[in-house]
Amino acid sequence: MATTPHTPEPASEATPADQPAEVRFRMRVTKGDIIAIGPGKISLLEAVRKHGSISAAARSLDMSYRRAWLLIDELNRSLKSPATISEQGGQSGGGCVLTPVGESIVRLYRDVESQAQAACAEQIEALTQLLKP
Repeated sequence: MATTPHTPEPASEATPADQPAEVRFRMRVTKGDIIAIGPGKISLLEAVRKHGSISAAARSLDMSYRRAWLLIDELNRSLKSPATISEQGGQSGGGCVLTPVGESIVRLYRDVESQAQAACAEQIEALTQLLKP
């Protein structure tokens, strides 16, 4: 039995209405006009943990090095003890690691998100049920 080559149908562009509902909590801890801790800084800390440097973390988040450095600096200036420690460049280049304070901030922030999601599961379900299928 002969088979004919299958020509794949063009992928249709998914519209926002076709996407499943996603609920995200965007908690921010402010100190005056400064966002001391927020979702962007937490993502940046997680990227620093994963990649070992601010520049690699910034690249992974499609962020400029300057923006990443400013966020880390603002975070560290807001804290009693820094969330990161940068190592000077050299033969193997510099690096950046999370301090125990930085690790605690990430853990606590993600814990708050998880607990808020769990505590509000019924309301979240009711809200998402109001959306078009």
